[in-house]
Amino acid sequence: MKLLDRTLDTPAENLALDEALLEQAERGDGTEEILRLWESKQPFVVLGRASRSREEVDLDRCRQLGLPVLRRCSGGASVVVGPGCLMYGVVLSYRLRPHLQRINLAHELVLDHLARALQPLAPEVRFQGTSDLTLGDRKFSGNSLRCKRSHLLYHGTLLYDFPLDLIAACLRTPPRQPEYRQTRSHASFVANLPIDGPRLRAALVTAWNATQPLTDWPQAQTEHLRTTRYERPEWNLRH
Repeated sequence: MKLLDRTLDTPAENLALDEALLEQAERGDGTEEILRLWESKQPFVVLGRASRSREEVDLDRCRQLGLPVLRRCSGGASVVVGPGCLMYGVVLSYRLRPHLQRINLAHELVLDHLARALQPLAPEVRFQGTSDLTLGDRKFSGNSLRCKRSHLLYHGTLLYDFPLDLIAACLRTPPRQPEYRQTRSHASFVANLPIDGPRLRAALVTAWNATQPLTDWPQAQTEHLRTTRYERPEWNLRH
């Protein structure tokens, strides 16, 4: 698997690069797989592709705090990211992993894989709900996926040194909750992993055997998606 450990300057560019990597893989021979790691230089809110912004996010509070609100290409609910939240994405091949075409198995494969990689550093890590990783019964990782013809993009958050009060400040109670949450507030539901950033990065690189640096990342397509989608209010706040 190839590795791209690259954070671009703006939230819009970073979301665009995840989608551009999926599109680049789609144009290849059907076998390219990539691990991307990044960590935003500023806090911002990310809506799921179908999220209703006013149901999931306190937009007025985000404006007061100066936090941009953007929308990603994949499903799931809204999250708050920024320094102290490592973002990862894997582009995986259906030709190499045909069972991933069943979405429930895609969640299981990726999150079980990540849980096993992190358990030597934090033994309480486990996979719960549809697409969460937890420390005991507190969530530190939310995840989602985008499926195409020959590949899927599976990406998510890994909280390790994040100001958790920002989540409660920006997000409303989610309209859909996993059973294990038991209607808890954000403050009592989320947690940081007790792992520093370098060790967290190293664990993911080892887990995916991402030994080849990706040098030809899709800069032109990232720029195109940034300007035509991720910087446009009609995409980000369409619902």
